[in-house]
Amino acid sequence: MSQKETSPIRALLAGGAAGTSVDVALFPLDTVKTRLQSEAGFLASGGFRGIYNGLAPVVLASAPSAAAFFCAYETTKNVLGSRVPTDYQPLVHITAASAGEVTACVVRVPMEVVKQRRQVQQFNSSLQVVQDILRNERFRGFFRGYFSTVARDLPFSVIQFPVWEVLKKLWSENQGYYVDSWQSSLCGALSGGFAATITTPLDVAKTRIMLAHHSSTLARGNITNALQAIYKHQGVTGLFSGVLVRAASISLGGAIFFGIYEKVLSLLNM
Repeated sequence: MSQKETSPIRALLAGGAAGTSVDVALFPLDTVKTRLQSEAGFLASGGFRGIYNGLAPVVLASAPSAAAFFCAYETTKNVLGSRVPTDYQPLVHITAASAGEVTACVVRVPMEVVKQRRQVQQFNSSLQVVQDILRNERFRGFFRGYFSTVARDLPFSVIQFPVWEVLKKLWSENQGYYVDSWQSSLCGALSGGFAATITTPLDVAKTRIMLAHHSSTLARGNITNALQAIYKHQGVTGLFSGVLVRAASISLGGAIFFGIYEKVLSLLNM
C-alpha cells in the first residue's frame, strides 16, 4: 500500500511543524552532544550549565529549514516517482533526500553557527554571536561549515530516508493499508538511529569547523583536514565523540519528527 502524492504546500506545512517540535524538544541533548564534540571538552564548554543557550536561533530557523527540506523532498519524489520503475524507487528517495538537504542547509547552517557558539559558552547571547560574525567574518561567516554540513547531512539523509521509506512500505504491505503516524514514527526512530551512528565522524568534523577561531586552519572548512586532525589527536574515540547521545537524540527525534509529519499530512489531507 502506498501513500498518495504529497503537494509541496502540504509538505512545507507538515515539515515546518515537525521540525520545530523536534528541535525544541531535543535541544538540551543537542547541547550536550555539541559540548562533548568541542575541542575544549565537555566541562570547559559549559558542562550541564545553560543547556538552553542558543535556543532562540533554533526556534527561528527550524520551521523554515524543515519546510524547505520536505518541500524539495516531496517535489523531487513526485516528479521522479512516476517516471522510475518500482525496483529503482530507492534511487528516487536518495535523489529526493539529496535535493532536500542541499536546500535546507541554506537555512540551517547560519542557525547552526550561531547556536553552537552559544552552546559552548563562547558568547553571552545570540546577538553577540551575530555581531562578532559580521565584524570578523562578514556575511560569509554565517555559512562557515556549509559544505561540511552538507557532507554530513547528505550521507545521513541518503541512509535515513530510503530506510524509512522501505520500512514503511514493508509494514504497509504486511498489514494491508498505509502505515499510521505512530508506525511511521517507529520507522523514523530506527532509520534515524542507524544513520546517526554511521555519520557521527562527519558531525564531529562539522562541529569543530564551526567552533574554530576564524583565523585557524580548521575555519577554512576542509572536512578531510578536520577528520585527519581529530584522528591524529584523539583517534577513533575522538571521531565518535558523543555518538551515544547523537544516536539516542536522533532516534528520539526521528520518532517525534516523522510521527508529527505524517500526522499533520493526514490532517491536511482530510
